[in-house]
Amino acid sequence: MGLSFKSWVANEGGKHFVLILWLGANTWLFVRTFLMYSTGQQYYYLYKMLGLGLCISRASASVLNLNCSLVLLPMCRSLLTCLRGTHAVSSRSTRRLLDKSKTFHVACGVAICIFSVVHVSAHLVNVVNFSARYSEDLPALNLARYRGEDPRMIILTTVPGVTGVLLVVILFLMFTASSYCIRVFNYEIFCGALKYQINVDAHPPGCLGANQSSPEPQGEELESGNDAERRCTEETWMWVSGPLCLYCAERFYRYIRSSDPVTIVTVIRHPCDVIEVRMLKRDFKAYPGQYIVLNCPGVSSFENHPFTLTTCPTEEKETFGIHLRIVGDWTERFTKLLLPKPGLESEILPMVQQRRYPKLYVDGPFGSSSQEVFNYEVSLCVAGGIGVTPFACVLHALLDGWKRFRLRRLYFVWVCRELQSFYWFSELLCALHQKLWQENRPDYLNVKLFVSQTEDLQSMSEEKYRPLSSRLSIGRPRWKLLFDEIGNANKHKRVGVFCCGPKGISSTLHRLCNSGRYTGVTFEFNKESFS
Repeated sequence: MGLSFKSWVANEGGKHFVLILWLGANTWLFVRTFLMYSTGQQYYYLYKMLGLGLCISRASASVLNLNCSLVLLPMCRSLLTCLRGTHAVSSRSTRRLLDKSKTFHVACGVAICIFSVVHVSAHLVNVVNFSARYSEDLPALNLARYRGEDPRMIILTTVPGVTGVLLVVILFLMFTASSYCIRVFNYEIFCGALKYQINVDAHPPGCLGANQSSPEPQGEELESGNDAERRCTEETWMWVSGPLCLYCAERFYRYIRSSDPVTIVTVIRHPCDVIEVRMLKRDFKAYPGQYIVLNCPGVSSFENHPFTLTTCPTEEKETFGIHLRIVGDWTERFTKLLLPKPGLESEILPMVQQRRYPKLYVDGPFGSSSQEVFNYEVSLCVAGGIGVTPFACVLHALLDGWKRFRLRRLYFVWVCRELQSFYWFSELLCALHQKLWQENRPDYLNVKLFVSQTEDLQSMSEEKYRPLSSRLSIGRPRWKLLFDEIGNANKHKRVGVFCCGPKGISSTLHRLCNSGRYTGVTFEFNKESFS
């Protein structure tokens, strides 16, 4: 399957452009700093003593400064949501770049880990050289107190050495806690480790100040060397202080906003271990496609979990809701606090249970790629299982009034393992189908339902679900045929493709959107991702 250059540019061009700029900035900083320390006259004697270790340690430190200043910016969720909703970001391609903020955060984190290893390794070589090449003529330049001093004592008895070891330990804990296996095994460890997000190069440079210009150190020259050291320290904080203050201010704003009380109105149990939580919060406003972050102190004070809104507040109804599937320790404990006794798995109709609910904090809402569904004339929404939640909110918005949106045709594909999963939003789909038929726009919504598990398969035989039973297929979707159908019906248009589901479905759709199989139509891929 060949690639279409036009589709590739639409889907990957902006991301790769930012990546090239980021790599270029890192390369330029590394080379510039390396040459400054290797050829600069003020570092002549220091370079003569330490060699390439000096250049590599300072060049990698410059790269660390840049990435430590950038790594926190993609995590400013409120700022990104504000930018998405303002006229300052009017371009759809620019808004789609904001959806890649998590990827950029990971890239900066990987760069920090790699160059931290380079930085530490170079400093270890420097410490050995300080001990082996100790010069009595230049005592102010040397971290060692005498020739042949144990390098381990130099590290453990100097401020740069102790702070460096401490930051390496913290970085190691953060890196291991961020790994996939740790996040799956114990998410609370991951959340706790992120509390220590500090700059990994924030320790004093110590031994790497500018050297004297003559073998006999004079008072003024020693003072100039110390000034260079202070400038190096100030340069580090100059890189980090702005983004760090912005991130702290954003976290403080989110703390104040999330501290408002939340009232749980109802809890509804749905089939296939899914519960719906409807809540009420003062002055809470949200738009379809956005998500919130929940914190339940009764389950864990450290864990915060994102959930897409399935219903948003409106002028008529101030409540908002989420659907969550009971998978993992947190959702199991949370469900036990909400519902005293889980219902039977075979139950189809929702069961509402009233009780005293636990304290709950809601942070958000935050923007996501699903908000762009309404900004295309034609959109394709593909959901896998519980991944239907962002599109449920879109369907609710269309039910309230579809004419106010730019969207003129919506293809909705929902793939589930079990037939009972479709009952989560079956009434919503039927109500929207009936509304569009009454308004003489039956072609506005094209629904395709697929059930992959054929064991004990039942049919949606109820009369009110007849519009869905006629659109239900057994097996997996044939994605190429689906894209051919959409491409032939929407020539010379840009089709927004939105996916929230398993990685296999997402990868297939992404590959089809970039393929050169379709002429006259451009498929723009948008993947749901919580930053």
